[in-house]
Amino acid sequence: MKSVVVGNPGGLENLEIINKENNAPKSGEVKVRWHATSLNYHDYLVAIGAIPVPQGRIPMSDGAGEIVEIGSDVHKWKVGDKVMSLFFPGWIDGKPEFTKIAGVSGETIDGYITEESCISQQSLTNIPEGFTYAEAATLPCAGLTAWNGLMDTGQLKSGQTVLIEGSGGMSILGLQFAKAAGVRIIATTSSVAKAERLKEMGCEMVFNYKEDPKWGKSIYKACGGVDLVLDVGGGSTMGQSIEALKIGGTAIAIGILSGGRKGELTFPKLFFKFINMHGIAVGSRAMQEEMINAININGIKPIIDKSFSFDQLADAFRYQESGQHFGKIVVEY
Repeated sequence: MKSVVVGNPGGLENLEIINKENNAPKSGEVKVRWHATSLNYHDYLVAIGAIPVPQGRIPMSDGAGEIVEIGSDVHKWKVGDKVMSLFFPGWIDGKPEFTKIAGVSGETIDGYITEESCISQQSLTNIPEGFTYAEAATLPCAGLTAWNGLMDTGQLKSGQTVLIEGSGGMSILGLQFAKAAGVRIIATTSSVAKAERLKEMGCEMVFNYKEDPKWGKSIYKACGGVDLVLDVGGGSTMGQSIEALKIGGTAIAIGILSGGRKGELTFPKLFFKFINMHGIAVGSRAMQEEMINAININGIKPIIDKSFSFDQLADAFRYQESGQHFGKIVVEY
C-alpha cells in the first residue's frame, strides 16, 4: 500500500511516497481504507519539521474512509461502515489525562495519508449522515476543536456573542456551529472579499485586523464586548482577544497561528474584566460523537476550499502557506 512519510530532515521537499506492508487487523482492530484527509496547522508543523517526528512517520491527523476488514472481538463495526479518525486515538471520554493524549495521530503515532491501516475499534466514529469522505475528513481536528471550544469547554448559550478569528477551517466550522446555536457572531479577517463571505454566512460584523491593529478594542466599542472568543493566534492575537471580551467573558486558546507561540499579556485586564481563560487541544471521542449528532440535526456541511490528490500533499501545504483558502483544504485518494 502507498503511504506518504516525513523525511529527515523535515520539509515539504522531503515528503516521500513509499510502499508499506499491508498487515491484517489484530484482535480488537479494524482495517480502514482511507479516502481523504484535510490540512491543519499541526500537520503543517510536522511536515516542515517544526514538530520533530521519527523519519518515516506517516503524517496527517484527519482521516475518513471505510472499513474493509475486521479482526476478532470487534463488535461495534462491520465491513463497509464509513468512519473517521480521532486526533487523540486514546482519549475516549472523560477529562484529558497524559495516558489518554500521549498518542497523537500523525505525530507520535502514524496518521492517515496512507491507503490502508489497522486501528483500534475504539479509535473511530461514524461520519455524519450524507457526508462525502472529503467532508468528513475536515472534522476530527478542526471541527472537534471548534466544537469543544464553543460547546463543551466554552458552554456557549443561545443569545450570547462569539468572536471567530480568521477564515481557516476551524474558524469557519466554528462559525457554522455558533450559528446553529443561535448566537451573535463577530469575525476578523484581513481580506475584503473574505469579509463579504463571512457576512453572507451570518457574521453580524467583520473587522479587518490588518487595517485596524487594535481590533479588539474596536469590537468592544461596537458591541459592548463578546461573551466568548476562539483565539487562534496565541501571542499574536490573545491581547486583542481579551480586549474584545466583555466583563466575565471567556477566552479559549486553541492555536498559535501567525508566529504567536509567545506573547505578552496585560494582567490587570484579566483581573478587572474577570476573564476566564482555557487552553484546549481538540477533544475526545465522546465529544466527537456529540458533534456528529449536532451536525446531523442541523444539516451543517463544511466549506471545502480546494482538493488535492495523494501525490500533491506538498502542493496542498504550499497552498495553505499562501493563506488564500476559505475553509478547509483536503486531499482525496
